Amino acid sequence: MKSFATLLLLGMLAVPAVAQQGPVLATYAVGSTTVSASALTSNLDTPWELLWGPDNFLWMTERGGRISRIDPNTGQLIPLHTVADVTETGESGLLGMALHPDFATSPYVYVVYNYTDAGTLKEKLVRFTYSAAANTLSSPLILLGNITAVTTHSGSRLLILPDRTLLMTTGDAQQRSDAQTPSSLNGKILRMNLDGTVPADNPIAGSMMYTLGHRNPQGLTRAPSGRVYSSEHGENIEDEVNLIEVNRNYGWPTIEGLCNLPAEQTFCTANNVREPLASYTPTLAVSGLTYYNHPAIPGWNNSLLLLSLKAGTFTQLQLNTTGDQVASQNNLWAGTYGRLRAVCVSPQGRVYVGTSNRDGRGTPLPPTTES
Repeated sequence: MKSFATLLLLGMLAVPAVAQQGPVLATYAVGSTTVSASALTSNLDTPWELLWGPDNFLWMTERGGRISRIDPNTGQLIPLHTVADVTETGESGLLGMALHPDFATSPYVYVVYNYTDAGTLKEKLVRFTYSAAANTLSSPLILLGNITAVTTHSGSRLLILPDRTLLMTTGDAQQRSDAQTPSSLNGKILRMNLDGTVPADNPIAGSMMYTLGHRNPQGLTRAPSGRVYSSEHGENIEDEVNLIEVNRNYGWPTIEGLCNLPAEQTFCTANNVREPLASYTPTLAVSGLTYYNHPAIPGWNNSLLLLSLKAGTFTQLQLNTTGDQVASQNNLWAGTYGRLRAVCVSPQGRVYVGTSNRDGRGTPLPPTTES
């Protein structure tokens, strides 16, 4: 029988902006602002995605297949749907989620998950329709399926752009060379219309490929400037934070991190490789990524907030004015709450973090004592 940990959603706020949902676990100084962390809800099963919804609730996926809404004031979890054909094995399962930007008139919920087809693990993108009256998701529509998958390296974050196209990250599924093969869906950031069709202005006619050369990107966010950023797991060295630019190559498997060796420089020049904004050796197992710019915590303005699994870090990456370089970095904590995967920001400037201490990796404490 699977054991459930006490997993946390951590609300970060400028004290005393609003009341805490639970006891304060810790306080941190961010410039002249005091930021506190408190538990919002627990007893979750490997939360993978957190979004702030247009209904002012948190929306969450858990790897086992459950999609829920969470009241940010009380922590009450309201289940919406459990996806029946999710296959959770290893790192696979229910992964990224996005909500249609015109949710009031197009109440569509997009999710990526692994499934089994004739005994073989695959990945697909599915659109559900939300009923606020019934508090349910129904009418699943497969927009993209039959993506090669194994129990690791599935990606997969979703991000809807202002032009109403959808970005989807995919891992290399341990098929390393596929990341450099334009015809493969693996090791890419894909771009599609919200009905699953291929945009006419994609780099290759008829192809969803937006960028290539990715190993396992598990973070994806956009700044108001329009710049898109991704976080990506390295192999043995150089986890990456990348600035995503259309039709660029991000190097994997030939390049890890910077183009700083002679052979790497040759490949990078010949293949339009975009070097990362930041890289980490030893690897941290970077995961969730979001952009922050809110007066609640002014010390984080124009920053990326990056989580990691193995190292358990919450890292602020201060961007330069144009957003194309990391000016400085600071860890708010490292290892305090264990493995961290999902992060989002509310309109009030609070940051919510989902822990991932029962995802089958690491050595978590017993469920009765872990926090």
